Amino acid sequence: MLQLVDVHRTYLIGESTVQALRGVSVTIEQGEFVAIMGASGSGKSSLLQILGLLDTPDKGEYLLLGHNVNSMTEDEQAGLRNKVAGFVFQQFHLLKRMNIVDNVRLPHIYSGIKGDFRKEAIERLALVGLEHRIDHTPNQLSGGEQQRVAIARALIRDPLIIFADEPTGNLDTKNSAEIMKILKALHEEGKTVIMVTHETEIAAYAGRVITMRDGLIVSDERKSGMEPSVNVGAELTFEGQVAGKVSLWQNGRISGFMQQAFQAILANKLRSFLSVLGIFVGVASVIAMMALGEGAKSAMQEQLKSMGSNMLSIRGGSAKIRGAAQGAGAVARFTFTDVDDISALRPFVKNASGVVNGAGRIVYGNKNWSSSLNGVGFDYGTMRASLPTVGRWFTREEIQTRDKVAIIGVTVVKELFGGSNPIGRTIKINRINFKVIGIAPAKGFSGPQDEDDVVIIPVTTAMYRVLGKEYLSGIFVEVTSPTLIDQAKNAISEQIRKRHRLKADDDSFNIRDMTEIQKMLSSTTQTMSLLLGSIAAISLVVGGIGIMNIMLVSVTERTREIGLRKAIGARKGDIMLQFLVESVGMTISGGLIGVLAGIGISLILSFFAGWAVKTSLISVVLATAFSAIIGIFFGLWPARKAAELKPVEALRYE
Repeated sequence: MLQLVDVHRTYLIGESTVQALRGVSVTIEQGEFVAIMGASGSGKSSLLQILGLLDTPDKGEYLLLGHNVNSMTEDEQAGLRNKVAGFVFQQFHLLKRMNIVDNVRLPHIYSGIKGDFRKEAIERLALVGLEHRIDHTPNQLSGGEQQRVAIARALIRDPLIIFADEPTGNLDTKNSAEIMKILKALHEEGKTVIMVTHETEIAAYAGRVITMRDGLIVSDERKSGMEPSVNVGAELTFEGQVAGKVSLWQNGRISGFMQQAFQAILANKLRSFLSVLGIFVGVASVIAMMALGEGAKSAMQEQLKSMGSNMLSIRGGSAKIRGAAQGAGAVARFTFTDVDDISALRPFVKNASGVVNGAGRIVYGNKNWSSSLNGVGFDYGTMRASLPTVGRWFTREEIQTRDKVAIIGVTVVKELFGGSNPIGRTIKINRINFKVIGIAPAKGFSGPQDEDDVVIIPVTTAMYRVLGKEYLSGIFVEVTSPTLIDQAKNAISEQIRKRHRLKADDDSFNIRDMTEIQKMLSSTTQTMSLLLGSIAAISLVVGGIGIMNIMLVSVTERTREIGLRKAIGARKGDIMLQFLVESVGMTISGGLIGVLAGIGISLILSFFAGWAVKTSLISVVLATAFSAIIGIFFGLWPARKAAELKPVEALRYE
């Protein structure tokens, strides 16, 4: 069944080389009960570890059911350990965070067989007399009871061979006798038992005693009357004992890893919380910052809409810094005739409207307010998105007859009327009575200027009845299409120069392209959004580094646990996936909490600070996905480090 041929094993301890095995050859038949004895350093534990597939020899052959184990891959050896071998350790190696039922059924996670196996675990605990303690954790059991749990765990996969490394080394005489009674009963049922011990009275339970000294077998004695216990008709084949390759996703194995990861996270609540906190802060920052950026962008878009589309602004004077003109500093004076001439420039111009700007003292009852006063033409409302939300716009007749009607902004409404309806009320503008016919749509602030602190009246009324001006302050022109803006500017410029008899280099007027301002503002808000998102993303990376640090500490602290999992059949991919699941689990948990916190912070900023915020679905998805990627990226190295650990080295870790 098991055969070693001229096996050597050398360990490097510090700068010293220790030859644990020096050409050991031994054969163990099915159904034997073998005790391996010897003083400390004799090589008995090394021999057991090689037989149990926990270690590999430097030289020589190890045949299991006639097949060379040394030629197998690490994952194939792990599959053999899960199916063929059951381990009982001196240190028990029970996971303290699990109850004993979960400890017993642990090998099934790596078997690739579907099911929770709780019933089978309870049956194995009943075999060792612990069915009444199934809800207890290892810390609630005595040493003897913990060793019995370890035996139950070794039996859960119904292995061919039981490997026991000093199974009574940490037990008193009474518990030692109980453990040996269980092992003897297992041998009588047909199990092959290979045990390491240094106690003669414990070795007496075995039918064969191998004694070692200095890495060599010095004696191999069989007791008369103790034949191997083999079930009749039990024929062993290598293929029957080695399962094929098992996928990580087969039979819900991933759910088992997720459960294990969840238990590991809860076992260190404070440390896990601190890890999650870094991701939580990062994701919340990303959501809040992007919400602020999107809110600012939306607010800016609303302001851009108020400017109108494809808009040109024509003003008298130079467009140069501080208004310094090339010539004598003359300023072109525009009239309604200029507006009509520009309106006739088809197909470039869609609409044109003259405006007059000034200031006015607005009085209603015992309240008064200073505000901007804009005299505008009929098409201005459509061109500048200023049509009233409440009330109506001027009629052409009202403009022609210079009627005293006014449309007021929401700031003026608030200051003069409070919560009452101003429509139909009479206000005084510079001591002249005006009837309020509408409320202008809210536009917010444009830089330091409140766009809602405005009173709009007909341009003719403003010029001839209120401000006493003979010329327009400027002309707004709506171009038919964005593609015609440059042509429209050239045509308008030529028309103005021709009418006012201006030279080609005369700088007495300027034409401003509103689309340029729109592009500049859009570019600025986009840049700010990216900047805010990038700054917040840095905190996510910092949180990821924290996750990696915690996982590296976890790998170090749980080295023995990793060794145990490998001993009971965990493959490299299993260990790696479990630690990745833990890492991603923490980052996604932090990410989801961070999303809720980020949305909450955005709402708080909107409510208390009055900032424009807009939480987009894409920011939520990106932040959550990025947190998962962070977990994978920063959890990969610790997971890989854990997966590369050798079973025997991990079990020995102090």
